[in-house]
Amino acid sequence: MLRILFCLLLAVMMAGCAPEKSARIADFRTLGELRVATRMDAVSYRVEADGTVSGFEYDLLMRLGETLGVPVRFIVYPDSLRAMDAVINGEAHLAAAGLARNDRLPLRWSAPLRELDYVLAGKADAAEIDRESDLGGHKVSVRRGSLPADALERIRQRVPDLQVHYPHRAGDQDLLQQLAEGSLDLVATDRVHYALAARIHPALAIVYDLPIKSHIAWAMPRDHDADLGRTVEGFLADAAGNGLIARVADRYFGHVRRLNDVDIETFLGRVQERLPRFRSHFQEAQARTGIDWRYLAALSYQESHWDPLATSRTGVRGIMMLTVDTADRLGVADRLDARQSILGGARYLAMIREQLPDEIAEPDRSWMATAAYNLGMGHMNGARAIARKLGKDDASWWEMKSVLPLLSRQDYAARLKSGPARGGEAVIMTENIRNYHDILMRIEAPFDARKAVPKLRLSASGW
Repeated sequence: MLRILFCLLLAVMMAGCAPEKSARIADFRTLGELRVATRMDAVSYRVEADGTVSGFEYDLLMRLGETLGVPVRFIVYPDSLRAMDAVINGEAHLAAAGLARNDRLPLRWSAPLRELDYVLAGKADAAEIDRESDLGGHKVSVRRGSLPADALERIRQRVPDLQVHYPHRAGDQDLLQQLAEGSLDLVATDRVHYALAARIHPALAIVYDLPIKSHIAWAMPRDHDADLGRTVEGFLADAAGNGLIARVADRYFGHVRRLNDVDIETFLGRVQERLPRFRSHFQEAQARTGIDWRYLAALSYQESHWDPLATSRTGVRGIMMLTVDTADRLGVADRLDARQSILGGARYLAMIREQLPDEIAEPDRSWMATAAYNLGMGHMNGARAIARKLGKDDASWWEMKSVLPLLSRQDYAARLKSGPARGGEAVIMTENIRNYHDILMRIEAPFDARKAVPKLRLSASGW
């Protein structure tokens, strides 16, 4: 860590002596853009298989750009150290790369975005680690320049036979995958990255809680562009006050710990055993409705565990669990025919999504439509009316999650034309589907419906 600090301080000294061509970039107003240094990361900044960009910090920075009135340009660096170095050297206005605040570095830090706590991840069948001394003889892999790397170096002074391994340009998810595959001993990471990886690799387990906590923050030049620093502070204060940070955090992290190990193992097993039989039907449904086939598959798994003969005690049936009335309305002749059920369920979800007001944006739109798939639009509209009376944002899934459970209470249900409903179950169902969809996004390839449309087959009945 001392070597890292020395290199960063040396970079500052060299930047002051650099020739004119290495001068700092102009401020964001003159340049006409906010230049952000980042790195590829499953939490902060990621590029999906279809080329779209997302991430907790990415979403917040795009909103910051709107506040500043300039576009945001992201420059991807190999690691967090290089991203911070870009700010110190004047190559970027701001670094946002899942950075844990470190006041020893020559940077100005923003207010905290979210809290971090750190763990050592291992295999579930590994020997227990109850105390620091038990780390002796272990090899811990960690990202160079991260806060847990600093902590591990201090622990190594007390436990000399602890080995600390710094893989070359490997992110947390890469390290956790290698751990799951058996090529690493232990990995130091934060709890959110662990939770994301554990949904794909249920054999992982937390074996030791590292005695450190920190906060994610943005890094800016210490003595440059004070206006940007003040604007960032004001933006983050407003984002905390109006719930923006909480809503964005919920989008990426709010659902990741809902499934237990048994749920995940069962789901991954059925991805291998059952999903291949129905994949083409889900992809056809995507071509017809525009809804990602993996989302439809996630919804179907929550409904029936991909059992085309599933039947509930209330009489809903099939792989998409359609009622008789819904099936009749959609022209589904046989609810137990997997293809008909999938196409009908996808069309029903698309219809619900289209009925929602335009001000409900994605991904909230899909999540609210999913809850309405379970409840019906009457109850969803009733819940939105209750939300407005309570002063909540009826276009935000984050807000609606606290309103929907009220539908089962008599004092609220009495206000509804459609009567009481199990709104809490709809929330749980939707959050589970978010989890299953996230997992499928990571292990199943996207489908290009444009290439498949000519190959779709239609019978005289439309199915």
